[in-house]
Amino acid sequence: MNKYYIALLAGLISTSIYAQKNYFVDGFHGGIYGHYPVEWKTQFIVDQLSNHPEWKICLEIEPETWDTVMVQTPEAYRELKKMSASERVEFTNPTYAQPYCYNISGESIIRQFQYGIKKIKTHFPEVEMVTYSVEEPCFTSCLPQILKLFGFKYAVLKCPNTCWGGYTNAYGGELVNWIGTDGTSILTVPRYACEALEENSTWQTTAWCNSESYLQASRNAGIQHPVGMCFQDAGWKNGPWLGSGTSIKNNSVYVTWKDYIENKSIGRTNDNWHFTQEDMHVNLMWGSQVLQRIAQEVRTSENKIVMAEKMSLIAYLENGYRYSQKELDNGWRTLMLAQHHDSWIVPCNKLNKERTWAEEITLWTNNTNRVADKIAQEAISSFESQHKTEKQSTGYVRICNTLGVLRKEVVHLNLPREYATSDIKLYDCQKREVACFVDKGGENISLFFEAEVPPFGYSTYRIQKGKTRNPKSIVSKSKTDKEYMIENDLYKIVFDLSKGGTIKSLIAKKEGGKDFAHQKGAFALGELRGYFYEAGRFYSSIENPARVSEVEENPFQTKVKIEGSIASHPYTQVITLVRGQKRIDFDLTVHWKNNVGIGEYKETDWVSNRRAYCDDRFKLSVLFPVDLQNPRIYKDAPFDVCESKLEDTFFNTWDHIKHNIILHWVDLVEQDHGHALTLLSDHTTSYSYGRGLPLGLTAQYSGGGLWGVDYKITAPLRLKYALIPHQGKWDEAATATYSNRWNEPLLCSYTTSMPLQKRSLIDLSTSGYQISTAYAREDGKILIRLFNAEGDASLQKITFGMSLASVEEVDLNGDILTQRKILKHSGKTELEIAMPRFGIKTFLLKAI
Repeated sequence: MNKYYIALLAGLISTSIYAQKNYFVDGFHGGIYGHYPVEWKTQFIVDQLSNHPEWKICLEIEPETWDTVMVQTPEAYRELKKMSASERVEFTNPTYAQPYCYNISGESIIRQFQYGIKKIKTHFPEVEMVTYSVEEPCFTSCLPQILKLFGFKYAVLKCPNTCWGGYTNAYGGELVNWIGTDGTSILTVPRYACEALEENSTWQTTAWCNSESYLQASRNAGIQHPVGMCFQDAGWKNGPWLGSGTSIKNNSVYVTWKDYIENKSIGRTNDNWHFTQEDMHVNLMWGSQVLQRIAQEVRTSENKIVMAEKMSLIAYLENGYRYSQKELDNGWRTLMLAQHHDSWIVPCNKLNKERTWAEEITLWTNNTNRVADKIAQEAISSFESQHKTEKQSTGYVRICNTLGVLRKEVVHLNLPREYATSDIKLYDCQKREVACFVDKGGENISLFFEAEVPPFGYSTYRIQKGKTRNPKSIVSKSKTDKEYMIENDLYKIVFDLSKGGTIKSLIAKKEGGKDFAHQKGAFALGELRGYFYEAGRFYSSIENPARVSEVEENPFQTKVKIEGSIASHPYTQVITLVRGQKRIDFDLTVHWKNNVGIGEYKETDWVSNRRAYCDDRFKLSVLFPVDLQNPRIYKDAPFDVCESKLEDTFFNTWDHIKHNIILHWVDLVEQDHGHALTLLSDHTTSYSYGRGLPLGLTAQYSGGGLWGVDYKITAPLRLKYALIPHQGKWDEAATATYSNRWNEPLLCSYTTSMPLQKRSLIDLSTSGYQISTAYAREDGKILIRLFNAEGDASLQKITFGMSLASVEEVDLNGDILTQRKILKHSGKTELEIAMPRFGIKTFLLKAI
């Protein structure tokens, strides 16, 4: 074809593009924490809307921003408030702090929407939340259900101009039905299958500016009404992104998402996309000390504040205890700010003149913990009887359970010094003597025993002086120069001291005597391994011998400390075995002597497609080679569990990101659902797995990263993880429940006066459901949110240990969906409900 015809064809294509209408969604992204210059920005938006009547925008602004705007620029605030009621402005992401979503709990996501919507409504009461759209990859697989329960109609899975931290999978055409984990469908504009990653960029897709190539690719894919998108950073001084008036790029028409979907697009589709968590291609600085600390702090606060709410409800139903709603809201606020996406992707950036994001997050989560601890302690203390005498011959222990299932677990708590000189007897509510152990060896007097606590309730035990009934010890051990063996009722573990104290044998007695440790390969169970690029080699903990010491031993619990070194840096690992507990706990500390580089290579060009901090095979990892045949990976996500379809998790470029995120746990299961091993993590991070490499938990990266920051080692590495050998698939083995037990431990308290009784307030034992949250509202009604974590879709019976006048099912805005039929008898109330696996339902209870 000669040059004339090539030019003619190019002209015809260009003319065709210009002749057809193309659509573009413009807007602004940011906020008071994510760079919103309050002194001029609101007036700028108002002026630009006034000067360009053809312009429409979407706003993704942190809701708290408007508090400051209202005070500092009141005239601009009032003008924007008037304009927000028009069809030219749409609010698309009301979450309080614009979290990524995939890295936090499902309950946290709900609170982000609830608090954010409430804040926006105080400023813009006429605004409707119709479309969820974001500029960062703030998506997760459970969102369709959550969005629909908040009244959203549409969603958008594009984030074309800020893909530093990742992007969604490319799929489909003009519209798809995004099918969530529970089967909920929401009409969605996807990142088209033809919407490629932009060449020579590591943060954009081709939809960012409605280029001719993007529009033509869309037409070629059969997309009749192509749409591009860019939510401009709120700190930018741009007006309409593609130009204005008669100079708008490629005949593009500015639309809001609501306008586009309802009035411009095809409006409906038969393309049902069953979006899984692995359609999230996301990558952060996993393993860096700063991100690891943030993830641990957020996890701790998530657990504490939900437990505080639940504990407060137990106390409210028992004795009318009420917490300060204002104080609790304050605790949630600081947790939500710590979950801000910038907290995780730019933790070393200055948030203000005094502190970085990471430093602020520590203050925020400390505040959440203070609030949660105060509420939980007040609730527990409220059980104490007011009728105390001067001399007490007995004491009482109350154990509270915030989960909806019966728990039989070993607990320990500190007793007053008065018990140092006497033996004790322990009795349960039926006045039966309970075997226990009192440790008087340390500074504290510690009581150990196995407690039985009913679902979402409490048990009480009485202490009195007398000869202690000690249980028979079930622990045995042996030691040679090269090996150390420890055994209890569930496990027999052999540590290879000649290879860094790694686990040579892990026999699970209750799982058919299976030895889970794989002894034939190149790797060892519990091995620390990473590539130290300054030395140009992999170092491993198996290269040096280790020594072992006993930290604690009693009939209920045994702790063993392994001390070794990797590349001359000493480490300690404390392994805990508890009587009757399937979970084996590990507490790892690496005492770094200095900053060392760990990763594939020394990063010098963070904007290139090739990235040193992507490939977890080179980061310091804890490895878990296990003797399982053709295993597959399952991993949890917010209100979801995903079966991995990846051959491996390995990637080292921005354009080939794979989902390798561990939220709470991953489960390695034989394909015939035979034996399996669960790995629990104390924070959101990444894992590695694939041909030639066993399952690995990312523990440390050190080197260059996003925006050229040197992510250094500045402190010891500290992390906790746990292993649960089991049989069957994750749901058959109640993996989600065991994870909950780890994250929400039993709460113990001692007092000298308390009724000797036990009670269950919410019983979910046979349903496979979990209590996502439960608390008493200010109006006296009780809110309970249930999540079907492991059950099926059949009808289930929930038992409430109280008489209820009514039960209403409500959406996440609190609006009544239906009045539920209940059955009352003998001071209890039964409710029958059904919901699909991974479904959530919220109820309002009115007690009699």
